[in-house]
Amino acid sequence: MTQARAMSLAGPPDRSLVPGEFLLTAEDFRTIAQAMHTDAGIHMPESKATLVYSRLARRLRALGLESFRAYCELIRSNEGADERQRMLAALTTNVTRFYREPHHFQHLKTKVLPGLLAKAARGESVRIWSAGCSNGQEAFTVALVILSMMPDAAARDVRILASDIDPNMIEEGRAGIYDETALTDVNPDLRRRFFDTAKIHGREGWSVNSDMRKLVSFRELNLFAKWPMKRKFDIIFCRNVAIYFDQEHQANLWSRFASTLMPNGHLYIGHSERLAGSAGALFVNDGITTWRLSGENKV
Repeated sequence: MTQARAMSLAGPPDRSLVPGEFLLTAEDFRTIAQAMHTDAGIHMPESKATLVYSRLARRLRALGLESFRAYCELIRSNEGADERQRMLAALTTNVTRFYREPHHFQHLKTKVLPGLLAKAARGESVRIWSAGCSNGQEAFTVALVILSMMPDAAARDVRILASDIDPNMIEEGRAGIYDETALTDVNPDLRRRFFDTAKIHGREGWSVNSDMRKLVSFRELNLFAKWPMKRKFDIIFCRNVAIYFDQEHQANLWSRFASTLMPNGHLYIGHSERLAGSAGALFVNDGITTWRLSGENKV
């Protein structure tokens, strides 16, 4: 294919992919998409141009920039490292709620936690990871399930790591304050026992109590960077995160999770996600989008 023919298929180089205040060319979009893929393994097709424009236009205004080309020059520069992180946070979708995909928490309560909490009662450790935790509602749901079964769990060696690439979500999780609608699916008795009333944006809300806070620790973490955790986990939740990665990055992530789980440890993934790559042979299905690491495999 000739260069002229290729350019005709891509459209005029100065045509904006999205009509609006700022020019966003196909070249600008490719620069942003490549940065997202390099930094976080996120696959971003051109069909996401409108989302990119809407999320980043506010950053251009805040920085006083006149075009996405100027913004791309910034994130490519050494001086733009902080802005590149802000871009990543802005383009990362954070959809969560308490008890999202409730079958996972029913499985956790009936099939997984009884044995693990029996270990905790004997003084042994239990470690759970909420990877891609958003603002903490998933991790605190796990804590609710644990506390409903073992009210003194906060005094035991039971800990939940909640990690996310977005520092804004980590700060929200650490604050642990949610509006009324977020707790719609939380049992009223559990709400009364493990939440305190609080104000959020001037409205009535709920704050997780001290027992919940003792169980959950928040940490900013890129899933494709080096993981600082040394101990293995009994359970990993990573739901509706891998759908944003290409197949190679998904397969790499599943393999890394396999190496980070205890034998017979459980991995919970999103309803649209499937295990792929060599890690698929290491897990056995244990429920709806629920997988158990085979104790016979050496990872």
